Formats: sequence, structure tokens, C-alpha cells
Amino acid sequence: SYSTHDHSASDLSTLTLTITMMLTQLQIAGRAALRLASSSGSLRFSSSNITRLGTEVLPTMSQAVVHGNTVYTSGMVDRSADDLEGQMRNVLAKIDSYLEEAGTDKSKLLTGTVWLKDIERDMSAMNKVWMEWIDPDNKPVRATTQAELASPSLLIEIQVTAAKN
Repeated sequence: SYSTHDHSASDLSTLTLTITMMLTQLQIAGRAALRLASSSGSLRFSSSNITRLGTEVLPTMSQAVVHGNTVYTSGMVDRSADDLEGQMRNVLAKIDSYLEEAGTDKSKLLTGTVWLKDIERDMSAMNKVWMEWIDPDNKPVRATTQAELASPSLLIEIQVTAAKN
């Protein structure tokens, strides 16, 4: 049977040391699991019914978040192409990839937001690529505006929201 007598300082010190060592081992195991996950592709973090995708791309945000049956992407940009059409096609390919990883596709888009560096110059070219990309039977609502983007070389940024069902 358990005794309710006072435990010695030595017993408490040993218990504290044991707990500290166990917590350290859990932290090491967690870091190892994170390294393994990041080496095998896109990182996914889940909490309750929220899944975060592409958390390794930038330290400031996820590239996509799934909450329930809705997928939200961050504003996607491309730094590899020099022209609007190239940047936009690369951005749309990224969006397709994250939508697929989240379990949906562009036929289930709800919204699209497009930021153009120069709306007067690029609106027509942007609309041409957009119309080639979207599902013609399932067009989302869309807003397009001119904006000063994060880098002078960026010509376009696109963010979408999609349903999963």
C-alpha cells in the first residue's frame, strides 16, 4: 500500500531529473521526426481539423491551409520567369500542386484574388492565361487589383480558396 509519509529531497530530485530527461528525449525525437518529414517532401502540420501545407517554404506562413472542407492558399508568386505569362503559369502550377495535395482541384475553386504590378499593361495577358487555366464550367469569383508587390521583379501574385467536396 502507498504511504503518505514525506518524501526525501533526494527522491524529489531524482524524480525531477527523470522527468527532465524524458522531456529532452521527446524534444530530440520531435526534431528528428521534423527533419525526416521535411526531407520527404512538403511538410504537413495538423491541429484538430486544420492542416497546414508547405510550412517549410517560408518561415512566416504556410503555403496552404485546409480547414474542414475548405482550402486556402497563400498569395503565390514566381521568381524564376521574367515575364507575366511565365510567372503566372508557374504560379498556377504551384496552386494546382497545393490543391492536389489538399485533396481538391481547380474545378472546386470558390475565389481567386490577383494582384498585378501594372494592371493597365498586364490585365489582358493575365485574363488570357487565366481563361486557359480555369475550369470553364466552374469559374470562381475573382478580384484583380494593381499592387506594389514584395519585390520589383514580381509581376503577379495569386491567392485562391477552394472547396474539397
